[in-house]
Amino acid sequence: MVAAGGQDELAQDFVQFAVEAGVLRFGEFKTKAGRASPYFFNAGLFDDGAKLGRLAQFYALRILASRIEFDMLFGPAYKGIPLAAAVAVELARLGRNVPYAYNRKEAKDHGEGGLLVGAPLAGRVLIVDDVMSAGTAARESIALIRAAGATPHAVAIALDRQEMATEGGQDVPHSAVQYVRERLGLQVCAIARLADLLQYLGGQAGQPLGEHHARVLAYRQRYGVD
Repeated sequence: MVAAGGQDELAQDFVQFAVEAGVLRFGEFKTKAGRASPYFFNAGLFDDGAKLGRLAQFYALRILASRIEFDMLFGPAYKGIPLAAAVAVELARLGRNVPYAYNRKEAKDHGEGGLLVGAPLAGRVLIVDDVMSAGTAARESIALIRAAGATPHAVAIALDRQEMATEGGQDVPHSAVQYVRERLGLQVCAIARLADLLQYLGGQAGQPLGEHHARVLAYRQRYGVD
């Protein structure tokens, strides 16, 4: 998937898809950390069957290419729920049929009850989410998975922003993805990274999208981590 010159073709195709779908936008947006970001990625805007199906293809291809070993998928409420379901369907279409589960925000007190829905959590669990801002959602998922007797093994996300996380309102010298990898011990695979977005914008010189390259680069130079 990585062409000569280091270009990740899957990532480039994904960035273009996200831009065309209106999911990846440019302007000035306030992040959870209070930063003025020149771009915004909102996976909730993959809001029809065609977009969600295409998104699932990108996830499935990246997951399979990563060679991460896993036994089932888990989608954290709420955005992770349709993602895990769609990725499970696409993986099955590609010949890798695995069970999936997701959680509720509040325990159900009737019917089957409980916080978890879907297949019983067991074995090595791959968490499917959209982005990772501070690692908080990952920690919550890890606790649920472990409480069920399964092993939180890896996380798949759409976009790695490759920027410093915050703790107690202060910037820290690692990203949320690095925190999950190094402190929580989970593997992480991302369809695309901020570096891929910059590469895409750099190839749009002379086009309207190319005008955003300098601001996104400046943002990465100020807040970015490798």
